[in-house]
Amino acid sequence: MQEVILVKYGELTLKGLNRRSFEEKLVKQLKKRLAPLGDFDFSYAQSTLTISPRGGADIAEAARRVGMVFGIAAYCRALCLPKEMPELLENTGKYLAAELSAADSFKCEARRADKSFPLGSPQISAALGERLLEDFPHLRVDVHNPQVTVTAEVRDRNIFVHGKQIPGAGGLPSDSSGRAMLLISGGIDSPVAGWLMARRGVNVVGVHFASPPYTGPKAEKKVHTLMGKIAAYSGGSYLHTVQFTKVQEAIKKHCPDELGTVLTRRMMMRVAQRLALNERAQALITGENLGQVASQTLPALAATDSVCSLPVFRPLIGMDKQEIITIARRIDSFDTSILPYEDCCTVFTPKHPRTRPNEQMLAKAEERIDVAALTEECVQTSAGCVIL
Repeated sequence: MQEVILVKYGELTLKGLNRRSFEEKLVKQLKKRLAPLGDFDFSYAQSTLTISPRGGADIAEAARRVGMVFGIAAYCRALCLPKEMPELLENTGKYLAAELSAADSFKCEARRADKSFPLGSPQISAALGERLLEDFPHLRVDVHNPQVTVTAEVRDRNIFVHGKQIPGAGGLPSDSSGRAMLLISGGIDSPVAGWLMARRGVNVVGVHFASPPYTGPKAEKKVHTLMGKIAAYSGGSYLHTVQFTKVQEAIKKHCPDELGTVLTRRMMMRVAQRLALNERAQALITGENLGQVASQTLPALAATDSVCSLPVFRPLIGMDKQEIITIARRIDSFDTSILPYEDCCTVFTPKHPRTRPNEQMLAKAEERIDVAALTEECVQTSAGCVIL
């Protein structure tokens, strides 16, 4: 008998002829995350990946890490038993004693993937339920709303028995959908946007714009922490930091104040695109949300997109703030995001920003600054680091 982790796929089951490559990326990520904990064996059969620890590997911590790997619909710890009914009846109550002792009601479910097994699913469920009622006489059967569901999965070589399945991170395995660059600030929105795209299998590389002395080292450290929240799910990332003070001071000094926000955003997009191309990234990602602030109206978004040739992904575009906060809490970025450190997006904010800029007025304003030289300097002086 051995305790294992059962991993259930989500979308991967729909990938047809490409399914194998997605599975390989998922297993690669799992091996990377679990390697520090010890040795594990991986085997796949009947739409389930089984992770078996060898030696003294910490299965509790392994299960926690499995839950933060993209591409997994659900997972659970399970007891692996010989394919014999006496073994199932004898050991299920022992294995799930803590859950069953704390519950008032339960039900049993059996899944007989091996049709050669002599008992059918209803017979397995009935026999197991009868034995559990003997072992835990305080329990009652509730097939509609049980506190504990005991599942026995009869597979090709073994029976796996487990309690509740835990929802996984979902999405697609990391690095299965190309690379994109995330414009990440210290706010709530951009880390959530990066996480959502990483969940779709995108390798997310970050770029942060710092404006010392208007922004300080605590603000930059905050962004490193936020990028780390994404990396905890994606398996690691890289963050570029761009010194943006000279750009913002030039816009403030030479350009109309009401256009400052959109002009700043356009310069960020230019720099981000240059860095993205250097990283062989195929898109940009922002945390913009339609109508949330003056730079996020349709005309303003169009104005920022017009300086880019790469596609711009805005996964938050139709969400309300509470929906975004809910995800931020889920990925543990919210408390960091609300720390009161300034970022460059709040530096030199105009009192009355123009919400409907047009390309002609923006191009005319940009004639007052050396766009090419400022962009080049930002790219050449940017610094980067690995985020784990």
